[in-house]
Amino acid sequence: MKKIEQFRRHLQRLGYGKTSVQMLPSCVADFLKYTSKFIQNITSQDILNYKTYLEQRPKRTGPGGLSESYIHHHIYGLKLFFAWQQSRGVLLINPMSSLSFKSPKSKKREILSVVQIKELYGLADVKERVVLSLFYGCGLRRSEGEQLNLKDVSFKSGLLYVRKGKGGKRRVVPMSEKVIEDLQMYVDSERKWTIKSDALVHNIRGRRMSGDSYNRILKSLLKRTELKGQITLHSLRHSIASHLLERGLSVEYVRDFLGHKHLESTQIYTHIKSDQIWNWKST
Repeated sequence: MKKIEQFRRHLQRLGYGKTSVQMLPSCVADFLKYTSKFIQNITSQDILNYKTYLEQRPKRTGPGGLSESYIHHHIYGLKLFFAWQQSRGVLLINPMSSLSFKSPKSKKREILSVVQIKELYGLADVKERVVLSLFYGCGLRRSEGEQLNLKDVSFKSGLLYVRKGKGGKRRVVPMSEKVIEDLQMYVDSERKWTIKSDALVHNIRGRRMSGDSYNRILKSLLKRTELKGQITLHSLRHSIASHLLERGLSVEYVRDFLGHKHLESTQIYTHIKSDQIWNWKST
């Protein structure tokens, strides 16, 4: 079917992963075969009927019914497909627009609120602010923070260079004025210039900071707060992702900021409530 192949190419252009590019159009094709209707004639009730059909349909191989996750993929594929058709002018009304479906239960991610992030910044000393700046302000992964060198930070241009991210991927991260200020303060006041090392941040022995050392600094800061839960460096990265999306930045921008390979990795953060919007200038 021509439309299905066009949809597949559309997902490829958006940067979806290989599995999604193969599976989501197939989900749409199954639905169109089920309805046997022209796209313009499909209604919200058709989609609800299809979901009921999937919930009652047995697996094609093996015993039992379809998993909640499998059904969600079908509904998600339809959501993307009809939004794409509407953007092309094929549909005046998107039959998915009036529908709402619960997402499958997934592992809880520790995401700090804007108020909690502001509390951490308010209590942090110079080195603790470096940790917040790298893993929240720049959204770095633990391994990226470990590998960061002084030459990777351009204070003049306001850019931080990740030379080797996940999967060997390089990226450039824009730094806010506050991040630049905090990193510059550390370099000017606490970084040991007498030590011959390329690393941006050193531990108390003058060696390159490890991920464990970064985590210990964060835990020391957390002890001075009433924050509960397993909050780690990655929690800071999760938090900035959520807050950027809440500020209205596109999923594509946040994907590039974080160094995600595929959009699906970024879209897990889109559920955060709007009351977590943070005015960075107030910190």
